[in-house]
Amino acid sequence: MGAGVGAARRRRGTAAGLFGTALLVAGTVLTSGGAYAQPAPTPGGHSTARAGGDQGDRDDQGRDDQGGQGEHDGRKGDQDRDKDKGRPRPGASPTRRAEPPAPGGGDPTAARPAPAAAAVLATAQTGPEAALPTTQGLQQALAAALADRNLGTVTLAVADAAGGQLLYGSGENTAATPASTTKLATCVAALSLVPGDTRLTTRVVKGTTPGSITLVGGGDPTLTALPADQVQIGGQPTDPDTAPASLDALARQTAAALKAAGTTTVTLDYDVSLYSGNPLHKFHDDDTNIAPVVPLMVDEGRVDPKSREEAPKRVADPAASAAEAFTGLLRAQGVTVEGRAKPAAAPAAADAPLLGRVDSPTIARLVERLLTTSDNQLAEAVARRAALAAHQPASFEGAAAAVTQELSKLGVPMAGVTLNDGSGLHTGNGIPPAVLVRLLALAASDQHPALRPVLTGLPVAGFTGTLAKRYGSASGAADAAGLIRAKTGSLSGVNTLAGTVVDADGRLLVFAVMTRSPALADSTRAAMDRIAARLATCGCH
Repeated sequence: MGAGVGAARRRRGTAAGLFGTALLVAGTVLTSGGAYAQPAPTPGGHSTARAGGDQGDRDDQGRDDQGGQGEHDGRKGDQDRDKDKGRPRPGASPTRRAEPPAPGGGDPTAARPAPAAAAVLATAQTGPEAALPTTQGLQQALAAALADRNLGTVTLAVADAAGGQLLYGSGENTAATPASTTKLATCVAALSLVPGDTRLTTRVVKGTTPGSITLVGGGDPTLTALPADQVQIGGQPTDPDTAPASLDALARQTAAALKAAGTTTVTLDYDVSLYSGNPLHKFHDDDTNIAPVVPLMVDEGRVDPKSREEAPKRVADPAASAAEAFTGLLRAQGVTVEGRAKPAAAPAAADAPLLGRVDSPTIARLVERLLTTSDNQLAEAVARRAALAAHQPASFEGAAAAVTQELSKLGVPMAGVTLNDGSGLHTGNGIPPAVLVRLLALAASDQHPALRPVLTGLPVAGFTGTLAKRYGSASGAADAAGLIRAKTGSLSGVNTLAGTVVDADGRLLVFAVMTRSPALADSTRAAMDRIAARLATCGCH
């Protein structure tokens, strides 16, 4: 690390805490509203999180931003395509692992010092150690990076996290295809509408006829049929805050309740009335990493819940598959289930006698998970939860309307914004860079502490989630590793990056870079990373 960068990081270390709470980029994060513990990198090592090249070469083959595989990584789209293990459990020391050459060549496994705690404490305070960058300073600092031809058509916005003041922009009010940065809009709206401690409940109730029971989907795609010791997120075991609900636990509760009532033979219905509309995403196909969006599924609808494939095969009917799995688990508990499970003729009554229930992690934790891993399935579920809270239909259209409506209420300028889904797979989505930075500034605001998981869920440059394998030693952006947290986005010919960066004076900035380019996706991403890195290494006065 150069002396100038080292001095800049020392200046950052004098900065006060972020918005009255400690937001530690590379360690256990945030206290306001709960925290998802990011792994703490060790000196000379990286997190073992699966890497983040949003789409890899799939961009050039037309495979679009296909994030999220629930308990396992291996996403196409906003997740890299290697087979490494996921990130360590909170507090665990990551082990080093070999990485393929980073874009631009070189050895990304070369020792990189982990960012010190003081260096990644962002600040919203002004003063001689946290001066506000100027428009002219930013323009001069970014000129060379923005001239990279790999960016193609590029628009961007840079703003102060404290208050959201726009500091620099180029085409900042022009809508561009956001890809998975759409998830920022989804998550801000959802956390504004839904209390962060809300959990998604899957339950079993007595049916309307003697001996019948109904499995009621509550919109939790992370519900798992795997044994607890086999459940992983990002290749690592879960903890009590992140462990998904267990279908086996639900079967055990149900069997115990039935036996206590003297019943050992039942018929099973399943209720998917919570959602409405077409469950298939407009851009769904056999090679798209998203299942039909229904309120009852296990392991995000994967045929093999342990699959490490880039786009694991999905079942055609996730609800029926979940009911079939539940039938097998009930039988294992000594309950006879007659025939095959069938869709319920009518929604289960709200006051139907309860036989069992299991709950997902909180919405706050689910938001962090879907942003870190760019989980499309989970994003659509969270979007529908927002729709229900806004009294909109729980459909693609209803979710988009709910998000748009709530963002308007939050004061987000919605001119030019077009939303068609919650995940960003839809190529017809449009968001200007200025709107993305506004969303990030809202999440950083003391006035909206409920939105903080939007920041704590952002991948850490060079260490976690979809940024784990970027910002390597030969990338031209290595000095910014650990100082940037950002959501990635990728569709064919489209790459986006939006997040937070601590500048050389310790000022927390929010930024968004949106590109459309025929260049190789890796080359475009590397060019975007150098733009963000330039923000981290200058005071830009």
